[in-house]
Amino acid sequence: MRVVIVTESFPPDINGVAHCALQTARHLAARGHDPLVIAPAVAAGLEADAAAPCPVVRVPSLPLPGYPQVRVALPSRRVAQTLAAHGAELVHLASPFVLGVRGMAAAARLRIPAVAVYQTDLAGYARTYMGTGEATAWRRIRGVHGAADRTLAPSTAARRDLEAHGVPRVRLWPRGVDAVRFRPELRDERLRADLAPGGELLVGYVGRLAPEKQVELLAQVCGRPGVRVVIVGDGPSEASLRGVLPGARFLGRRTGDDLARIYASLDVFVHTGPYETFCQTVQEAMASGVPVVAPAAGGPLDLVAHGTTGLLVPPGDAGAVHDAVETLAADPALRAAYGGAGRAAVAGRTWSAVGDQLIDHYDEVLRARTAVAA
Repeated sequence: MRVVIVTESFPPDINGVAHCALQTARHLAARGHDPLVIAPAVAAGLEADAAAPCPVVRVPSLPLPGYPQVRVALPSRRVAQTLAAHGAELVHLASPFVLGVRGMAAAARLRIPAVAVYQTDLAGYARTYMGTGEATAWRRIRGVHGAADRTLAPSTAARRDLEAHGVPRVRLWPRGVDAVRFRPELRDERLRADLAPGGELLVGYVGRLAPEKQVELLAQVCGRPGVRVVIVGDGPSEASLRGVLPGARFLGRRTGDDLARIYASLDVFVHTGPYETFCQTVQEAMASGVPVVAPAAGGPLDLVAHGTTGLLVPPGDAGAVHDAVETLAADPALRAAYGGAGRAAVAGRTWSAVGDQLIDHYDEVLRARTAVAA
């Protein structure tokens, strides 16, 4: 099957959209299919695509004002030209919003089936950054997803949101996790001694440092004696967070085995953002055998079994985050029980398994198109 993945982000970007698009391309290639990726061009000086599992076509892009880590594709004829040249049988739209809209339009003109993957809570971002614009965001989401043959939602909460806002033909497609890379055995006592030389409890956050992530909710945790907060990631909020999280260790962007070692060396993982359609970092922490504290909203509702693999707290409640960490800090046996249960819960969610589910979705869409044409 010749599949073109049109994605708003792709490595070397580090985010959920880029990671999922990469894993999708890898799985399709491993299963003998013929994928090709269309993505925004990266910033000058960055290496890109040498390790990609398939050809990557880059279209011109500009950095998002105020958030240069995010690049936005510019209008380009290369999208339609690439679909035609590749002989695409299906178009996979990864979190379509700018480039994905052009991909959907090109697929429609060429009468190629399209599967749109919903990954970003754009309405939540509009509320965070502008205080308005949610209705506009949903109109754009409805426009592109409504034109697709099928929309794949990563969680039951995301599926409900899409259906409530009038998006048709929505199905559930979760995300996989590399439970070989992320595993408890990587716990590193030398790293722990470096991060917490006084033997403090290590509480970690991994992700982008941006307003919608609400990492400042960890401020009360930073003030607790016997706790050291570790922040992994970068983004436009880093400077302000260094001011409001006194004593926290900021480790910057980490990837691969280095990131896996950090996860496994934590005692508690905290995710603070309420706008996650899935939340891959929660799943990676669980695979690492670390108990999780997360908001009772969006993707974490599917991932975290409250009182079994971790604790869910009201979104935006710094006191609840502090109290949940306090509960886990006081009970090592509870931390071990939650961590073990979390590892068991995600062990079977491999990228291979969810990749095969994705191919099943592709096949169903192609059969439906064939039936209509007949």
